[in-house]
Amino acid sequence: MADPPGAATVQATDAAGTVAPGPVAYLTGDYPKVSHTFILREVQAVRAAGVPVVTCSIRRPPASEFKGAEEQQARAETFYVIAAAKNPLRLMQAHLGALLRSPGTWLSTLALAIRMRAPGLKALLWQIFYFVEAAVLADHLRKVKARHLHNHFGNSSCSVAVLAAKLAGIPYSFTEHGPAIFFEVDRWALPEKIARAQFVVAITHFCRAQLMLFSDPAHWGKIAIVHCGVDPALYRRAAPGFGKRVAFVGRLDPVKGALLLIEAMAEVLKVHPDATLTLAGDGPARAPAEARAAELGIAGSVRFAGFMTQPQVAELLSTSDMLVLPSFAEGLPVVYMEALASQIPVVASRVAGVPELVQDGVTGFTVPPGDVSTLAERMMQLMADPELSARLGEAGRRAVEQEHDIAREGAWLAELFRKGGPDGRLRP
Repeated sequence: MADPPGAATVQATDAAGTVAPGPVAYLTGDYPKVSHTFILREVQAVRAAGVPVVTCSIRRPPASEFKGAEEQQARAETFYVIAAAKNPLRLMQAHLGALLRSPGTWLSTLALAIRMRAPGLKALLWQIFYFVEAAVLADHLRKVKARHLHNHFGNSSCSVAVLAAKLAGIPYSFTEHGPAIFFEVDRWALPEKIARAQFVVAITHFCRAQLMLFSDPAHWGKIAIVHCGVDPALYRRAAPGFGKRVAFVGRLDPVKGALLLIEAMAEVLKVHPDATLTLAGDGPARAPAEARAAELGIAGSVRFAGFMTQPQVAELLSTSDMLVLPSFAEGLPVVYMEALASQIPVVASRVAGVPELVQDGVTGFTVPPGDVSTLAERMMQLMADPELSARLGEAGRRAVEQEHDIAREGAWLAELFRKGGPDGRLRP
């Protein structure tokens, strides 16, 4: 490693303990994005905690991703790296400026980009692209006087973040969610990224354990846990009592298990013919799920609602009786927090960090992934026992208030930015 981990540091607070001049820059691959609303919430919470934030994104998401006023505002204030890099003059100025300021840094950053590549020519070309983008981002970071760069997700945008922070001479950190990156550790040079980060954020204990597995023990103390969160005040239970209305909220991607839910719903309807299922979201798994519902003769009990805005999701959850998300793999979806804040139980697959929030028999039920029979049984158990549903929902609301309140999580992350790391603490 050309320079020691965390070597590029800045004084984050002044003598009075307040945030030093210069914002924290946030980076992700696509911002704002409807499936990543939690990042927008986190940015707002960090700002509310007194740390200024400027937002950056590698790509500009399509217009369909900007559904609400908050997203429109975020789009207007975000710096888009690829859009800027498409200007040949700006691209040339960024690299020439970096080269003239410090030829050694420019060359060592290029060498780092090449060293972090996965095997193959295509991977090498991608690393060169990341280096090209990094200089444009670093130029922007210098212009806005950013003192720290924080990235969400450890894949391609994090590759750009590592290089841009080095070129700009500022520290960087990143938040990892998993689980996909843990299947591609070498491709994304995860150990190198952890080693070079000033600190690393995991969203669950499970995620932190995976980061520990793929890093040197010398770096374990700088891996903190910051939960994704919601504002509990925005969620409520509107419907009286509990019935048989099932909700699914999420991108209709095969990994989310919508087909499993359709199969389970067919079993449920044999016992509870008045049960209903609403699927909020869109994606490649929608057409197969619609076709399967028709094949099973349950289309009349299943509604594909398509994309919903955040207020619409909150309204759906407030009038539903349970959230069911039988994913094959997950980090810890924010929709679980939204459902529990709405005081409805969650039925989820027992994968990764999910049981840290969806505690079996306490805030909902966890079932073996891919097990349609147990999934249907748990749904029917809730439908047959309204008092159980109410008890689980109340416990879920308390769990969100205690561990997933975005104001509290944002304040903890702001503290990490001020101090440059967790000082060996996992949580505040």
